[in-house]
Amino acid sequence: MNSAPASRPPRVRAEIDLAAVRANVRALRARTAGGAGLMAVVKADAYGHGLLPCARAARLAGADWLGTATPEEALALRAAGDTGPLLAWLWTPGGPWARAVEADIDVSASARWALDEIVAAARATGRTARVHLKADTGLGRNGCQPADWPDLVAAARAAEAEGAVRVTGLWSHFACADEPGHPSIAAQLTAFREALAGAERAGLRPEVRHLANSPATLTVPASHFDLVRPGVSVYGLSPAPEIGVPEDFGLRPAMRLSADLANVKRVPGGHGVSYGFGYTTPGPTTLALVPAGYADGVPRHASGRGPVLVAGKLRTVAGRVAMDQFVVDLGGDRAEAGDEAVLFGPGDAGEPTAEDWARAVGTIGYEIVTRVGARVPRVHLNAGAG
Repeated sequence: MNSAPASRPPRVRAEIDLAAVRANVRALRARTAGGAGLMAVVKADAYGHGLLPCARAARLAGADWLGTATPEEALALRAAGDTGPLLAWLWTPGGPWARAVEADIDVSASARWALDEIVAAARATGRTARVHLKADTGLGRNGCQPADWPDLVAAARAAEAEGAVRVTGLWSHFACADEPGHPSIAAQLTAFREALAGAERAGLRPEVRHLANSPATLTVPASHFDLVRPGVSVYGLSPAPEIGVPEDFGLRPAMRLSADLANVKRVPGGHGVSYGFGYTTPGPTTLALVPAGYADGVPRHASGRGPVLVAGKLRTVAGRVAMDQFVVDLGGDRAEAGDEAVLFGPGDAGEPTAEDWARAVGTIGYEIVTRVGARVPRVHLNAGAG
């Protein structure tokens, strides 16, 4: 009886080095000022790296808190057994407040409507809600404007007196911390301190005050307060190449995106490649088909620009990126179907990095890793505690 053939790796896969995630958390903790704690931000499926494995890795490495955008992400962490401090901050009216309160998830309020819904949920569940109040110090997204802050903090203090809530955090978010020396950094620090003083005058005594995102964690120690909130740097990417590459901060990219070639063939000169014939072979050559496309998160605007390591050399996407595939021109080099193409990784084996892709398509590394599609399997490596 013949044995079953050995299973092959998926046509395209994202390998996630959890040892790198743990090392990055430790490196970031080492940079905090004044004994500040660390919240590892695991929103958006841990920036595309896998929510649950990365959350566990961050906790193992000493992350004091986890942070998510949506309540659904936080509830998934609780369902998986995470019991540590956990903040979810992006809410809309009618959200699952009661479920979050029952799950001991810290929730965020930027306006009276949110605080009112939190208080109602606390009353309905018979539990005290843990609340972070967010101040808009200049970013202009979520957060309470300075003119409305006194009313919000007074209402929160009244809810504390009732026993409905406990204000556990006061926080805000930088707009331009990835631009060292930008005048808004100092302005936002001043605005945040003013918001903290107003909350203190109202009688609030939070457990944590937090403002610093990844770039501020790395470059603005005055912003560390009680807690820093690194996001993309947890996964080994620099939040801004202008302030340094990952190695400058002791970070290592955790994701490696690769695929097995689906086809390799010789074609004559003058042969069109992919939709629209945006690329035509300059002479007889070898074309290799990479079975990954924009449905997998490969940017369509990487057509003719995206870097790929194939057959030991860096190549460029030839022609248009399609939904499921793209082509590279190997010139006179040889390859076979099944050989590996590496789109990006840490870069220490000659492969492109996520930042190389970001530069090629005019975006940021955050988007490159986060947009890797759900149909791309995440293969988590080094799950131990080392």
